[in-house]
Amino acid sequence: METVLKKRILVVGGGSWATALIKILSNGTSKLSWWMRDEAAIEHLKTHSHHPNYLQSAEFNTAKINISSNLKILISECEVLIVAVPSAFVHSTFKEIPKALLQDKVIFSALKGMIPEMKAIPARYFHKSFDIPYENMGIICGPCHAEEVAMERLSYLTIACSDLNKATEMANILACRYIKTSVSDDLFGTEFSAILKNVYALATGISAGLGYGDNFQAVLISNSIREIETFIDALHPIHRDTKTSAYLGDLLVTAYSKFSRNRTFGFMIGKGYSVKAAQLEMNMVAEGYYAVKSLYQIKNEFKVEMPILECVYGILYENKSSKNKLKTLTDQLD
Repeated sequence: METVLKKRILVVGGGSWATALIKILSNGTSKLSWWMRDEAAIEHLKTHSHHPNYLQSAEFNTAKINISSNLKILISECEVLIVAVPSAFVHSTFKEIPKALLQDKVIFSALKGMIPEMKAIPARYFHKSFDIPYENMGIICGPCHAEEVAMERLSYLTIACSDLNKATEMANILACRYIKTSVSDDLFGTEFSAILKNVYALATGISAGLGYGDNFQAVLISNSIREIETFIDALHPIHRDTKTSAYLGDLLVTAYSKFSRNRTFGFMIGKGYSVKAAQLEMNMVAEGYYAVKSLYQIKNEFKVEMPILECVYGILYENKSSKNKLKTLTDQLD
């Protein structure tokens, strides 16, 4: 059986994380395709070997990368997809793709958000919408920021798939001088954790914007990993260690890093920006904002107590006072 290493890989997305993944994959395969919607960005890449909008310091040998805006043709030519568009745009990106075109494909999600149309994690979306078996799906998760990948700073990725052979093959192709990889069979736990950590990064940003210090944020984060564990155990109860990099590590880097767009978005909310104003100011997608609504509905369905998630939901979707909601939250943490 042909391994992932010998198959053509397609990265779907034109943002910073998709760009970082192309940079990483360029080290390990010559069978690489890249879909992005922006024709001007494609032409710039082909002419100047740099993305005009994201990670401009990263240089690409575009003669070895098939870059196109025709998603159907690219999918037909590849065997493995890595989906790295913002979760809010996944459905619009794939809605015109016939089910038959994705049959027998292996799909790895590099998303960190919920698909709002289905209130679903990416794995469930592709399973329900395209009949992709779960053993043909995986996730590529952190702790890892695209900006540090561009600078070739040592970073770690966890690749999860219920078929550990596929996870291991993808881990091998992503591993390079500045990327270390590990594997997991906890597809659902790692995917939900990768989504939830953005919500808690919003919370740390809001608290920082309101003037709370490091002492409070340490308590906030320690309570956050407990909420993550409680939530994913309620939805998918298997043995897992949430203190490892794919769970706690990813939470920490997203909650504390200057590169975290979710923390930045939350900080602006804490400073008094409206949601719309913060979105316009950032000009980038904060996945946590879109995920909060779906996660809030799911946690109500499963009757999971999550005061931090409830706090963020109240601020973003019920227009509650950040100051008052955080004050109430401080009495619920320990």
